[in-house]
Amino acid sequence: MRILIAGGAGYVGSHIIPVLLEHGYEIEVVDLMWFGNHLPESVKVAKRDLFKCKEKDLEIYDQIIFLAGLSNDPMAEYDPSKNFIYNAALPSYLAFIAKNAGVKRFIYASSCSVYGYTVNELYDEDCPTTSNSPYGISKLQGERGVLQQRDDKFSVIALRKGTICGYSPRMRLDLIVNTMFKFAMSGKMITVDNASIWRPILDIRDTATAYLRAIQANYSLSGVYNIASDNYTVGQVGDMVKYEVEKLIGEKIGITIKNVEDYRNYKVTIGRAKTHLGFQPRYTVTDIIEDLYEHRKCFEDYDKDKYYNIKVFKKFGKY
Repeated sequence: MRILIAGGAGYVGSHIIPVLLEHGYEIEVVDLMWFGNHLPESVKVAKRDLFKCKEKDLEIYDQIIFLAGLSNDPMAEYDPSKNFIYNAALPSYLAFIAKNAGVKRFIYASSCSVYGYTVNELYDEDCPTTSNSPYGISKLQGERGVLQQRDDKFSVIALRKGTICGYSPRMRLDLIVNTMFKFAMSGKMITVDNASIWRPILDIRDTATAYLRAIQANYSLSGVYNIASDNYTVGQVGDMVKYEVEKLIGEKIGITIKNVEDYRNYKVTIGRAKTHLGFQPRYTVTDIIEDLYEHRKCFEDYDKDKYYNIKVFKKFGKY
């Protein structure tokens, strides 16, 4: 099977592509290459704006995975116009030409951020999507744009992922567990902005499994699926990072609790993904911390701009 991964040279693509190659899939990537190329040499990578792609460029692919666009709230808030163009219009356009080119399936990287602020409820895919942030709104628009095009010959799957954390060859240190690990290791102090806020956390290895299950699903299947390893409060995550790092390095880690207002608060159920896709997460926050510690020498200079998407975007986002 031949698969195009749009935006595949980033944090997620750099981890999941080697997994897909191990399963025998033929992978090609189109990416603007803001974060360099950390992919296996065997992967064909084209540096190109995806809006330049035409139907004839996509005729050779069986499936397309869309990982492109702006990847978090700071990037969306820094440049809202590009956020809506590349998170909403771009996947809709790419799905449109993919369908016309005869591609069988389009997999869209959505986000649980679409749920916005919820209170003491476990949300499934039919619950209200109330996000008022540019990022959350744009991801929901992207979902609707690609799902609108599904039919009997064109399967569309949107994976609403929790906050992905863990080690990737294209590393990020601006994700909740990764960030707390960085501060625990570098300054022996963790800051928790709001201990009561809920987040679905997704180990990057479970992310790879989710994409495998989506690729392998029967072509009659389309729809939206929550994907997470588990739900945690931010306070829980802070305590787990503190405890595990203390155990790993043999030193005490301090923790500071603040009460910073946050407009994102959600926890999700993944029952539909288990039932329809056969997705079964394997990892916990503890496993993520152990994974980060095992690979710590790969990203020891915590202050490098390349580990923070907003810093890279401010350099290269003018296109």
